[in-house]
Amino acid sequence: MPYPTERLRRLRGTRAMRRLVAETSLEPRQFIYPMFAVHGRGVKQPIRSMPGQHRWSVDLLGDQARRIARLGIGGILVFGIPAAKDEIGSEAYADDGIAQQAVRAIKDATSDLLVVTDVCLCEYTSHGHCGVVDPRGRVLNDPTLELLARTTVSHAAAGADIVAPSDMMDGRVGAIRAALDDNGFADTAIMAYSAKYASAFYGPFREAAESAPQFGDRRGYQMDPPNRRQALREVELDIEEGADIVMVKPALAYLDIIRLVRDEFEVPLAAYNVSGEYAMVRAAAARKWIDGRAVTMEILNAIKRAGADIIITYHAAEAARWLQA
Repeated sequence: MPYPTERLRRLRGTRAMRRLVAETSLEPRQFIYPMFAVHGRGVKQPIRSMPGQHRWSVDLLGDQARRIARLGIGGILVFGIPAAKDEIGSEAYADDGIAQQAVRAIKDATSDLLVVTDVCLCEYTSHGHCGVVDPRGRVLNDPTLELLARTTVSHAAAGADIVAPSDMMDGRVGAIRAALDDNGFADTAIMAYSAKYASAFYGPFREAAESAPQFGDRRGYQMDPPNRRQALREVELDIEEGADIVMVKPALAYLDIIRLVRDEFEVPLAAYNVSGEYAMVRAAAARKWIDGRAVTMEILNAIKRAGADIIITYHAAEAARWLQA
């Protein structure tokens, strides 16, 4: 019986060999770490459904930012949780709003991190929807654009490097780009949540950000999970309107969409490894059903292998430490 001359196992025999020929590599600089900012002082509040994650008061954010920077992580994505909510999400675009305070605290603490701000109204509105709502409960697209534009200008004025609209209103990237340019922030980049699906994986985040809709759902503006081709159209429109970076969200259940976007467009591509994906891994690992570290790294490699340049993940700090070990 002849023996094989082509033996692919030769390239798998040792860790050093596997590292040498690895086709996909992860680096902490490719990660963005989401963080939740709240009012008050000395607040480090655990998030029940996201073990290891916390809500932080602004006075503690500086130390946390320096810790993240020392790990070599590329940036922080700021989510603000307001002191009070109203129908039009006023604190989202207030100069002294929680997100604006958080940005200033992080920028004062370190120059080694990019500060990205989530731009949406859902955390700030009393009804929990991502835009202006009429008396019939409909989310109004065009009136929302003005508020989103005001929000991005206030974030840029506070020092944000990148603004990231997550609302999924039509035309919001164009409105935001125009507002930034008109107000002297032409260098502020836009990372658009371009293909954001109406996903069941957002549950823990909605607890953390206190942003669950008080009626209905978000399927009227976020993408329908069965659709692929529509994702390309959403991304294309955002690029045409001025997006510098586009995003697919969630990541793990939408690896095919990440690959589709990567093959079609040349712009930087982010993928959001969302709260439900994180919580499932942490819960199973706590019960010793899986090896949490191995599963986490496998997931992050899969997201990168699918084509993401940037990974937004709650695993960022632990993954960075593992990569440096």
